Amino acid sequence: MSSKNKLESFTNTAEEFVSPEYIRNRFSKIMSDMYKNEVPLYGELLDLVHDINDNVLSESREIEEQLAHTGELTRLNMERHGAIRLGKPYELFTMRRLFKVMGMYSVGYYDLAPAGVPVHSTAFRAIESTALNQAPFRVFTSLLRLDLIDDVELRNNVETILEKRQIFTEKVLQLIDKSEKEGGLNKEDAETFVQEALETFRWHDTATVDYEMYEALLNQHRLIADVVAFKGPHINHLTPRTLDIDEVQISMETRNIPPKDNIEGPPARKCPILLRQTSFKALTEKVTFKNNAEKEEIGEHKARFGEIEQRGAALTQKGLDLYHELLGKTRKAIGGSPTAENASEYNKLLAENFKVFPDNYEELHSKELAYFHYFTTDKAKTLSKEKVYTKADVNQLLEDGYLSIEPMVYEDFLPVSAAGIFASNLGTDDAKREYEGTSNQSLFEKDLGEPVYKLTKWYEDMQDESIQNCLAVINA
Repeated sequence: MSSKNKLESFTNTAEEFVSPEYIRNRFSKIMSDMYKNEVPLYGELLDLVHDINDNVLSESREIEEQLAHTGELTRLNMERHGAIRLGKPYELFTMRRLFKVMGMYSVGYYDLAPAGVPVHSTAFRAIESTALNQAPFRVFTSLLRLDLIDDVELRNNVETILEKRQIFTEKVLQLIDKSEKEGGLNKEDAETFVQEALETFRWHDTATVDYEMYEALLNQHRLIADVVAFKGPHINHLTPRTLDIDEVQISMETRNIPPKDNIEGPPARKCPILLRQTSFKALTEKVTFKNNAEKEEIGEHKARFGEIEQRGAALTQKGLDLYHELLGKTRKAIGGSPTAENASEYNKLLAENFKVFPDNYEELHSKELAYFHYFTTDKAKTLSKEKVYTKADVNQLLEDGYLSIEPMVYEDFLPVSAAGIFASNLGTDDAKREYEGTSNQSLFEKDLGEPVYKLTKWYEDMQDESIQNCLAVINA
């Protein structure tokens, strides 16, 4: 075969591949349909969020224009993030390979042990702005830290139980191999991949352990029971994005959706920052356990719930430090995490403490507390072409009206909020537990098979790319 024919053959094969965004969108939709079928209340939640988003957009031209400018408007109602919990390094390593088929990469390292949850985690998502806007699907993925199980005998039992399970189908493993070797999947293979991958995330109402072992796991920590006692890491929530989480919190009860007691994250603001989250309380679900006499015993398990999030501006390290300082000050004053009893007091104190955190985008920008997208204005066409503009000129160009800014949305997660959602949903004091030991990002990355993408670096890179694009237009 000539070099030309070889090239044509490769090109034709490559043209048959569907994009990772196509696979990611398809998987997100199919999973959402599955979860709606498994948890009908989730469908009611989606309808509520959709109605509130429509109301916000119809009442605020400013918010609509901001989202349109940043490319977030078209993705709003299809935006989802899920969460899964894995038990052993092989599962994390293989899950990374599975998500890569969908164009999702590991971003950020989160240690939830200080918040009373014995896992460390990452988020799998797209890492290009265009790809995120095309298919905004994220999965917060946790790995159980066996070293934090203080009962040695139980820890050994957990290792044995997890060693025996395979959470991936043979077909999906074959398609992961094929995608890695050939550089993608065609439409038929992509559809099979989505259906087979879905099996890993499906709920199973039969436990893989007897009730006595389940109770032992539960007494160690509810999350340990959820990870270890089942066939696979059932998706435990799929989170839509709202533009007004306070309205969602108020409106859930009117639709017979039982809300948690308090919204997690920063207080309500004119200029939202980071991530605010609430949820409906976890379902109590019937589970079948098999005992040693091979008889069946019916018990109950709580794990799956409906979460909602409102996303705001991504903060710089300086902004994050201030956020954590103010959040920590508030929690220290009330003696820890907020509860149903002190929620009102907590929210008043939180709002008071956050008054020192600037609540307008101009000040957030000037004090370098948040990240921004940059855009050229019509006025930029009048700039002299005799000068070459650089990054050193950006602030002056902005002040003079040649550039404009819009906040860069926070695409990631807040571990303290995640722990708060977990604790309030399951009615447990586990989140008050303090685990000894330190974060172990190096071990997590070893189990993952590659380094995680550093959070602040991602936002810095996106902001810099935005600035460079503007300078290229101005200097053209």
